[in-house]
Amino acid sequence: MSFTSEVKQEVANEIFEENEARAELSALLKMTSSIVLSSRGKQLLVTVENAAVARTVYRLVKERYPADMEMFVKKKMNLRKNNIYGIRIIGDVDSILEDVGLYGPRGLLDKPYSRIVAADNWAKAYLAGAFLAAGSVNPPSSNNYHLEIATDSEEHARFLVSLLERFAINARITERRSRFVVYVKQQEKIGDVLSLVSAENAFFVFMEAYIERDLHNNMQRLNNIDIANEVKAQTAARKQLEDIAVLEEHDRIRSLDRKLVDIIELRKEHPEASLKEMCELYEQKTGQTVSKSGVKHRLEKIHELAEQVRT
Repeated sequence: MSFTSEVKQEVANEIFEENEARAELSALLKMTSSIVLSSRGKQLLVTVENAAVARTVYRLVKERYPADMEMFVKKKMNLRKNNIYGIRIIGDVDSILEDVGLYGPRGLLDKPYSRIVAADNWAKAYLAGAFLAAGSVNPPSSNNYHLEIATDSEEHARFLVSLLERFAINARITERRSRFVVYVKQQEKIGDVLSLVSAENAFFVFMEAYIERDLHNNMQRLNNIDIANEVKAQTAARKQLEDIAVLEEHDRIRSLDRKLVDIIELRKEHPEASLKEMCELYEQKTGQTVSKSGVKHRLEKIHELAEQVRT
């Protein structure tokens, strides 16, 4: 089962009631149903690819309306051959669509009436229905953080964006194969969407993976810094040994201050020691303490003397 399917299964298990249930059903019917005419009159035909979503639609309609329903399953005619789950809703279709805010005096609406999502909890339920109908989210293991909900109407896409903005989630819209896709790319905001649509387990799985990856990246960054510092220290030590070799070649060591001579001897004995280690070695050798800046200053003095010899 894909991560998206797991999320939808969890969202479908959340039982909404009253106005929240109506808001969820509004999104589901808006995005999965079409009106068909038959000898038995006007019908709503719902088609989805997820069994849990089909069960949710069936339950919500059965609980709210005295309509007859017929369910069917068929195979898609493609290489994947996924199942298509269908529900025929037979009854007063106009009344059902009016109740969920999708039908008005001028016919079907591109977005529901604002009363359907007037309260924040109703808006969350609507988003849950929209995700069940046409949502997807990349698994936490993916390097590409992406959550999206696809819809046929640009006006409806903008409506979904406005709902997400109510919860401080900035979503964008792109057009793909004649559909309008509302998407979120930020890791934290994807987690917020999962929480909004009542996928709490998926939220924790997603955020745990994000935190682990962030920790790994930070550790890798620190390791890279340590390696860079080590390379830098070794390069500096090699140049210091070159300076010492120049002074020795021209017999300049004997004329130097004892403090400089001690540093020269320590560098030759410990060519890979860091400044901090040089401080500790200096104290062991002479019984006197010296700071990192003190060691650095003496090494710079040795470099100046070597440069004088070179020129």
